[in-house]
Amino acid sequence: MPVQTDILIIGGGLAGLTAALHLQQSGMEVILIEKDTYPHHKVCGEYISNEVLPYLKWLDADPSVLHPSIISNMQFTTISGKVISTRLPMGGFGVSRYQLDQFLCQKFLAKGGRVIHDTVSSVAFEKDNFLIFTQSEHQYTARQVIGAYGKRSAIDLKLKRKFIQKHSPFLAVKAHYTGEFEDGLVALHNFRGGYCGASKIEDQKINICYLANYETFKTHKNIAAYQENVLYQNKHLKSLFEKSEPLFDTPITISQLSFGAREAVIDHILMIGDTAALIHPLCGNGMAMAIHSARICAELLLLFFKGEIPDRTAMEKRYLISWNHHFKSRLWMGRALSALFEKEYLTEKLLGGMVRLPFLLPLIIKKTHGHSLTVTE
Repeated sequence: MPVQTDILIIGGGLAGLTAALHLQQSGMEVILIEKDTYPHHKVCGEYISNEVLPYLKWLDADPSVLHPSIISNMQFTTISGKVISTRLPMGGFGVSRYQLDQFLCQKFLAKGGRVIHDTVSSVAFEKDNFLIFTQSEHQYTARQVIGAYGKRSAIDLKLKRKFIQKHSPFLAVKAHYTGEFEDGLVALHNFRGGYCGASKIEDQKINICYLANYETFKTHKNIAAYQENVLYQNKHLKSLFEKSEPLFDTPITISQLSFGAREAVIDHILMIGDTAALIHPLCGNGMAMAIHSARICAELLLLFFKGEIPDRTAMEKRYLISWNHHFKSRLWMGRALSALFEKEYLTEKLLGGMVRLPFLLPLIIKKTHGHSLTVTE
């Protein structure tokens, strides 16, 4: 017999865990299926805007217990050596996914949630319920399924999502380091074919994560050769790597990153976090967006199950409206900025304009960030 639950969440990353914690503490029965055991590293910039702090505290998941770095300033550099700096309008903090995901998982378990380490192979919607099958040949039924499995998955092929059919030229590389890096700073360094973000996380570690065009990357025999021949053309990146010692045996990577449009609802599954949309890393706000999307989803589902939203169609429509209201313009800005920064000439022109008009950079940052997620009981 299938195991029954109110809500089944596919994927235990930041969005999935946040939604699970919110729903479980609000009285729902939640099962979360995650293929990997905790803790584990993920390719991620590991900077979070302070916009989500009130919400995390409301969830009894205040990240301050993890001793994150406090980040208040941003720096942007180009290959030619131009530098522009500004204070972040809201500020943020740096914490590794290795620590944060484990922390949220333990909070969820402490509230009675269930985490199952398995891989979902298929989801079917029949008679207003979901039937879920896993690779371990287990079956579950749920009143609602949430997709939070990340940037891409075999499930996307089963659901026939359009973005998964298209080739994407982007590859991301991430590792932790020890070395010299300014406190309170998140830095974004442009190079030919991509850009690299760096900031401190807990324990004075430095997270360095970059996005590269695979066509330029594959012409080099390995990551080290690519970094030395391409990233080092930006003198700031060269200095950063030369003054740092890696803490990973090898960097971790993810390929086929797609920043195109995705469906936030498909076959009645509500998508959250990167599963719903992937914002360009140069915006530095993917983690906050994942947490915010989890909150939107959880709040609407609670209204639906209480009968305050009359039916599933109305609930899904409200989710799409809310998603577009909060994220559509931010995603557009991310794509626009990425298109500019992929062209060295345009990057230099844009940076030159921001040097002459310093108010432009904080304005751009505000366009990719949201408002503080205050919570009322």
